Amino acid sequence: MGYDANNIFARMVRGEIPCIRVHEDADTLAFMDIMPQADGHTLVIPKVAGENLFDTAPDSAAAAIRTTQRVARAVRSAFSPAGLIITQFNGAAAGQTVFHLHFHIVPVYTSGAWRPHAREKADPAALEAQAARIRAALAAG
Repeated sequence: MGYDANNIFARMVRGEIPCIRVHEDADTLAFMDIMPQADGHTLVIPKVAGENLFDTAPDSAAAAIRTTQRVARAVRSAFSPAGLIITQFNGAAAGQTVFHLHFHIVPVYTSGAWRPHAREKADPAALEAQAARIRAALAAG
């Protein structure tokens, strides 16, 4: 297939389209999923181009995993879910819809049902409020 430098995540990294940022460093970007499966659903991507885990440079993949761990701790602190699911898909057959390596951090709650993924956009104000909670948890350490 080949990496598409104009995919939505690459455009977010370049600042061409907005996203609700939770964390950013030299190597990674974490932001709210606009079609979340649960409150607090966050995505983490490396800034370097890579379609999936197999063709992303090892240093970039490692940076994304480190950020995923850090942001997942903050999501857990901010939302107190019963658990967290962290997923990463490789290829369309596996469910990958944006072909830029990314990790999903999805809180799991004991009450309420999961929303279907990539079906319904969430209210941007609600996502911003959730992001603020995660940013506060990140700042608290």
